[in-house]
Amino acid sequence: MDIALFSPSSLFPDDDESSNDAGTSDTLQSYEERMHQFPGMELVIREFSFHQLNANLLWPGTFAFAEWLVQNSSWIQGQRCIELGSGTGSLAIFLRKSFDLDITTSDYDDQEIEENITYNCRVNGITPALPHVKHTWGENFPISDPDWDLVIASDILLYVKQYPNLIKTLSYLLKRKYSKTTSLSAVRSDGAPMAKPMFLMSWRRRIGKEDELLFFTGCENAGLEVKHLGSRVYCIKSMD
Repeated sequence: MDIALFSPSSLFPDDDESSNDAGTSDTLQSYEERMHQFPGMELVIREFSFHQLNANLLWPGTFAFAEWLVQNSSWIQGQRCIELGSGTGSLAIFLRKSFDLDITTSDYDDQEIEENITYNCRVNGITPALPHVKHTWGENFPISDPDWDLVIASDILLYVKQYPNLIKTLSYLLKRKYSKTTSLSAVRSDGAPMAKPMFLMSWRRRIGKEDELLFFTGCENAGLEVKHLGSRVYCIKSMD
């Protein structure tokens, strides 16, 4: 088993058939397990050779965000959390093992992604697997009354054409009812008062500043407030 700090896109052979022909990915798919060093622990993560939206690999932003969350754990402790663009599930697995965080994974509506996250949960000692929501950004969210306090994601701004869909999903998750006081006028499924939900996002892949601005401006136009917390970590929440 290989040990890696992160998985480059060249982890698998650059085969024109396997990397470019989505229609034959089922027959050409291959898997690789690697040992990854996270803050305070090693995790075994299985990645696979092809996915049209890059949900098959573990990217550098995951490790940077994990380190930031360890150093700023007050942002996540005691929260109910959902991760968008979970990919391999590695960040969610790390947070469950490190903080016993109540976290749900989520990604594109694809059975292969869910099965791989379930596998990675099992080999890292998390059974049953973390809850998972299949959701394609911009489409109707499958849960009509979400009650997560915190939405997180890392390295999800690669596809500029998906920004409007991502913002639509974020708006749905961040603009739900919450308790502005300690009264239980709005409560989570566990009976605790709902805080105003927030989105924490870490971004490490290089894109043009114009593309970054396009996303953040789109958030603001949708009634979302954007704040840079440092180390390329951003907090986004409803202006309401």
